[in-house]
Amino acid sequence: MTFQDSLSAAIFAGVVAIAVTLLIEKYGGAVGGILGTVPTTIVPAAAGIALASNNYSDLNTSLAIVPAGMLINGIFLVNWRILPTYFNDTEKIYTTLLIITFISLSIWSLCGLIILKIIQVSYDLSLSSFQIGLIGQILLTILGVVMSWRIGLTPRGKNKVNKYVVFSRGIMAAIAIGVAVWISGLGYPLLAGLASVFPAIFLTSMVALWISQGPSVPMGAVGPMILGGASVGVYAIVAMWALPNFGILLGSIITWSIAVIFWSIPCFQFVKWRQNNLLNSI
Repeated sequence: MTFQDSLSAAIFAGVVAIAVTLLIEKYGGAVGGILGTVPTTIVPAAAGIALASNNYSDLNTSLAIVPAGMLINGIFLVNWRILPTYFNDTEKIYTTLLIITFISLSIWSLCGLIILKIIQVSYDLSLSSFQIGLIGQILLTILGVVMSWRIGLTPRGKNKVNKYVVFSRGIMAAIAIGVAVWISGLGYPLLAGLASVFPAIFLTSMVALWISQGPSVPMGAVGPMILGGASVGVYAIVAMWALPNFGILLGSIITWSIAVIFWSIPCFQFVKWRQNNLLNSI
């Protein structure tokens, strides 16, 4: 594993990450939340970790934590729907944003430590990487459906997101993936898997949209982003089979296609169905 491999994965992750904020801004929280959470940064992350790993067993160990990591990201996003309701002072928008960011990241870090311990115990109980990943995916799906069931209004953005904020979003995502690949090369697959799903995309999406559009747009995107983001967990589970059997390039293409066709597209239809039911009941 070379520095160039980590850098390549980081650059690719940063470029594809920038699109999510723009999608939510253009199409609104519901549609943008799904379209913007198709597997993107997990693709170079999984490929980079595969290159960095000594064997596919280490790769599967990293991938096993991804669904649970996305579950933590779901909890992270739930904070962005609930916490703003406790802050009514519109004149202190940046103070509120800073507080919510700090609380959300603190909760994510605490949950991350707990998840790492749980997964270590799970391996001690002889559960396979696939079983661990599947359990995390089931819990993530339940959370996504619950948060998207009464989706509410998801307005489109009326203002342009500051280009410097969007650029910083790409930088954060690039750093997260680059660090994940680097950690994997050091021989810490569990930490690498958790680092690969650090909520850089979610955090910068929430912050950028909050600053440019106000809290209503990012709050409306929470449910769809959790449900759509579960496609990353699907990608990780399928990659356990596809990458060893088809190689990194073809395996990544097959895995991405399966995740989008059998998860992202049905989730998009589900969200639109829930929105239509809400509009018809008004």
